[in-house]
Amino acid sequence: MAHIDLKAVSKRFGATQVIHGVDIAIEEREFVVILGPSGCGKSTVLRMIAGLEEVSEGEIYIGGRRVDQLPPKDRGCAMVFQNYALYPHMTVRGNIGYGLRIARTPKVEREARIAETADLLDLTPLLDRKPNQLSGGQRQRVAIGRALAREPKVFLFDEPLSNLDAKLRTSMRVELRKLHDRLGATSIYVTHDQVEAMTLADRIVIINEGGIEQIGTPKEIYHTPATSFVAGFIGSPQANLLTVTGDGTLFREDGGAIFRFPKPLLSGEGDRRAVLGIRPEDIAIGGDTTESSVEVVEELGSHRLLYCRCGNAPITVVDDSDTERAPKDRLSLLLPPNKIHLFDADSGRVLTRPLGTGSAP
Repeated sequence: MAHIDLKAVSKRFGATQVIHGVDIAIEEREFVVILGPSGCGKSTVLRMIAGLEEVSEGEIYIGGRRVDQLPPKDRGCAMVFQNYALYPHMTVRGNIGYGLRIARTPKVEREARIAETADLLDLTPLLDRKPNQLSGGQRQRVAIGRALAREPKVFLFDEPLSNLDAKLRTSMRVELRKLHDRLGATSIYVTHDQVEAMTLADRIVIINEGGIEQIGTPKEIYHTPATSFVAGFIGSPQANLLTVTGDGTLFREDGGAIFRFPKPLLSGEGDRRAVLGIRPEDIAIGGDTTESSVEVVEELGSHRLLYCRCGNAPITVVDDSDTERAPKDRLSLLLPPNKIHLFDADSGRVLTRPLGTGSAP
């Protein structure tokens, strides 16, 4: 396996720059997920690593060797695509062994690797079937097997589960993580699905509009977002993000709601415009705190989501109590300062981590 380094890598298509000088360092045997909304450039980054797109600026290293000027076949990468890219006229055996045949691997070794790969992925009973005789999950395992048989230094996955139904995606996520742990591979996985990212990744790279917003473990990304974009993108339901103006102790939301804190959340004097972020599960119900009105109740079995309004500000709250809730109910909400993040209203970068404890009356 190999470590991977991207150094100030940029990509332009004509006059349009789609990747803006990204730096990523991936350790040997690490499972890194590149996450972001559709069109943010995440697949372009993966294709540049694979050699399917040229680098406009910057350098890419795999195992300490610079590869951005090498053809794809010499980079030691194997890629699994969203659409499987299987040869319909070949059997499972032929698809798994295709890359080995092109590489002129001796037949005895080739057959041994096909058998080993098929056994690892539970494909042995299917070796003589063609792709149109397989389910979506089986086809995806064949595509992974074709990559695996080549014994690459790096596995690259480009949204490989997006064509599967929800139940199959869940089981395939588990299988992919188990396979990675078993092989000790270095893997880069691209997705727009935050659940896939949170459950698969050792670390997540969040990309937005061609630039990196944050790199961290799933826990770091969730609990200490570096930008308001990350706070809003990660989490289901997403974090409450309220644009406010205040001096650190008292904040007025653009819609009219007022939040007061016993200790300042910002240093310095005078009012400052910011984005106040708090996750729905971190808001408590009860006490002498902010008054709100319930607009919609969404029952989810183990808990419910309450879509409330404080003044004109919309706030989502996770409620796991046994208390019945209904639209038009009046609730008091507690916004603990130790759960609040403040972001700069212009740049979106985090301003400060929470100070003290208390409520927002």
